[in-house]
Amino acid sequence: MHKNTLVIGGTRYFGKLLVQRLVRAGHRVTIATRGYAPDPFGDRIERIRVDRRSETAMRGAFAGKRYDLVFDQMCYSPLDAAIAVRSLAGKVGRYVMTSTIDVYRGVRHTGALVEDDLAVLAQPIDTGYPWHDPTLAVQSYVAGKIQAEAYLYRDGSLPLVTARLAHVLGGPEEFTGRLAWYVDLLRRGAPLAYANAAARVSFLGTQQAAAFLDWAGGQDFTGPINAASSGPLSAHDLYGRVAQVLDAPARCRRVDGATAPGQLSPFDFAQPMVLDTARAAGLGYRFGQSDEWLDDVIRQHDLAFV
Repeated sequence: MHKNTLVIGGTRYFGKLLVQRLVRAGHRVTIATRGYAPDPFGDRIERIRVDRRSETAMRGAFAGKRYDLVFDQMCYSPLDAAIAVRSLAGKVGRYVMTSTIDVYRGVRHTGALVEDDLAVLAQPIDTGYPWHDPTLAVQSYVAGKIQAEAYLYRDGSLPLVTARLAHVLGGPEEFTGRLAWYVDLLRRGAPLAYANAAARVSFLGTQQAAAFLDWAGGQDFTGPINAASSGPLSAHDLYGRVAQVLDAPARCRRVDGATAPGQLSPFDFAQPMVLDTARAAGLGYRFGQSDEWLDDVIRQHDLAFV
C-alpha cells in the first residue's frame, strides 16, 4: 500500500538511498530539510524547507499535515525529540527514528547486545544542556541519541520505532571518513596501532541500512530494534581486510589502549560491540553478511584516494 511519507533529512548518505527506495515503491514522499543541500529527486518528491531544530518553524511547517509514516534521520538530542513530539504527535501513523549502535556504549554485557540491554526508560534527560551548539556536536552525539530515545519513549505519544543501526560504512560520500582512514593508512604504508584484536564491532552497508529502514517502516511492531550485517570485525580485522582487498601488506603493532588513546583507530574499542539481531529475524528480516558489500566499498575508497 502506498503511503504518505515524510523523511526528515534524506539528502545525503543512506538517507538519500532510503528516499530513492520509497520513491521507487510508489510512495508519496516529502523531505524536510533546511534546503542547503541539493537532492537528485526532481519532481518525484515534495519538499518542505524547515530548520529541524526550531520548534516554531517545525510546528508551522507541519500545521494541518498528516503522514502515514515518518522517518526521522535528524533526531540527535532530547530537544530534537521534544520538537518532534510537539510538531507531529497525533499526526503520524508510524514514526521511525534512526538511532545507533553507539547507544550501547558503556552498557555492561557479556555477549551480543540485545535491545533490552539498554534500560532506555531509566536514562536521565538533560534538556538544559546546549545540545544545539555545533561545537559540541561530536562529543554530545552518543548522549544525545540515548536521551532522544529516552524522551520519545517516556512521552509515548508517537507510534515509535528506534532503529539502532550498526556502524554504517559507505563509499567516498561517507562524511565521517572512518573507513577512508584505514584505506589512507594502508596506502601510506603506516602500521595500524591497535589495542584489542578481539574487540569485534558490527557494521552495516549504506544500501543495507536503507533497505532495513524501508522494511521497518512497512511493519507494525514498535520499540527498539537492532540492525547489523552478520560478520562483525575488530579494527585489526578491518585493516587486514582492507589490505587483502587492495593487495598490500598490513603492518600492525599492539599498544596499550589506556595509555595511548590518541593512537587508536576509529573502530578500536575496549570491548566488543556486536549487535544481536534476533528480534529483526523473529519479525521476518534477514541480514546478509558484511562480506557481500564491504570489499566493494573499500575499493571505492581506494579509487578516491588515488
